[in-house]
Amino acid sequence: MKGRKICGISLSIILINMAAVMERADENLLPSVYKEVSQAFNVGPADLGYLTFVRNFVQGLASPLAGILVLHYDRPAVLAMGTLLWALSTAAVGASQEFMQVAFWRAINGFGLAIVIPALQSFIADSYQEGVRGTGFGMLGLIGSLGGVGGGVVATVMAGHEYWGVPGWRVAFVMMASFSSLIGLLVFLFVEDPRTLASPKASDRNALIGKGSGSSTSIWRESWTAMKAVTKVQTFQVIVLQGLVGSLPWTAMVFFTMWFELIGEHFSMFQNESFS
Repeated sequence: MKGRKICGISLSIILINMAAVMERADENLLPSVYKEVSQAFNVGPADLGYLTFVRNFVQGLASPLAGILVLHYDRPAVLAMGTLLWALSTAAVGASQEFMQVAFWRAINGFGLAIVIPALQSFIADSYQEGVRGTGFGMLGLIGSLGGVGGGVVATVMAGHEYWGVPGWRVAFVMMASFSSLIGLLVFLFVEDPRTLASPKASDRNALIGKGSGSSTSIWRESWTAMKAVTKVQTFQVIVLQGLVGSLPWTAMVFFTMWFELIGEHFSMFQNESFS
């Protein structure tokens, strides 16, 4: 890849991986503070599961839209838009005063993540040559996982405290939203789409954005045809089926943090009663 480099590493790749860090951290943010959210809004596990369902449902419905956007528009702009959208929704969750407000903003959060995740993967696929493409995806997964762990740990630690009279879980949401917004802005300003670097005819961002200026009807028709063709590929069908089955236990595991916290509280109460 051409373009700016820091210590021999492309600045675009660095920022893309930072976006992956914030994406995974944002995903783990709410499950890490389920207990505090449950107490703040007086809701039970079923309601918390509804929040997960709403976000995942909207994310699933909106994911095909990302494929259309990254094909016809500048990917750094698409990434920045999705990042700012999820940052706004994350901050709004931290400021929400009613449970239905949280549910609404979690749906918006799913829409933002639906735009970002496929765009990140598409960017990585075009940024590396075939022989090292697997390494690129592996690094994206590794760095993103570290972000998920870090986001969960920070949120869990902050949730048990108050900062300037504000519950720690709310501060964690606002802080995460601020970092995400910063990364989104840096992506928009400094990340260069590999397609602009590979094509002399698309040497600037405006030239690439011009690809999306055609008839919107034809764009959607072509995209619909492409999606139907992809769904007919047996390998794709197997991957989707595996994903449906494999995602079930991971969805349930988001309640582990809350479960461990409640178990710890009951154990402490049992010890206090035993010694009294």
